Amino acid sequence: MDRLKIATLWLGGCSGCHMSFLDLDEWLIDLAGKVELVYSPIMDIKVYPEQVDVALVEGAVANEENLELIHRVRRRTRILVAFGDCAVTGNVTALRNSVSNVEGVLHRAYLEAADLQAQVPSEPGIVPALLERVVPVHEAVPVDYFLPGCPPPAARIRSLLEQVLAGTPPALAGQDLKFG
Repeated sequence: MDRLKIATLWLGGCSGCHMSFLDLDEWLIDLAGKVELVYSPIMDIKVYPEQVDVALVEGAVANEENLELIHRVRRRTRILVAFGDCAVTGNVTALRNSVSNVEGVLHRAYLEAADLQAQVPSEPGIVPALLERVVPVHEAVPVDYFLPGCPPPAARIRSLLEQVLAGTPPALAGQDLKFG
């Protein structure tokens, strides 16, 4: 049997979910023998590949670049997992929704808070255009499974991945959803 092709990606968030993934410690060695990591922020791959079996998506959809990527990921992925509370609910990343509009956010970040040369970056490719609202992943594309937690504990990540590897639909309940 071919190894499962797994991807992890990071949208608008803090990378804490990926840190929790790395907390799988020695089990990562076992996992590496069963899967092929085909895309991740810890790799130098620029284009999301075709025919990915499972994608763990960390972070909320906050800008046009995130939106374009999540649509590509959904088209090319069999099982999409909202990975952590920012992906599941918007969480901290979505706090800007209640604070200000896009112009207000940029004004505060690049003009009011600037020490030197206050200006909003305007060259293409420097700052992706912000969406009017930050949204959780399921508001942008269909999500197959939700892996809550800020970040999800390593044991919860392992439980989900073990179920996927066993070919059973993941069911997170009981101990899988307990913290600590």
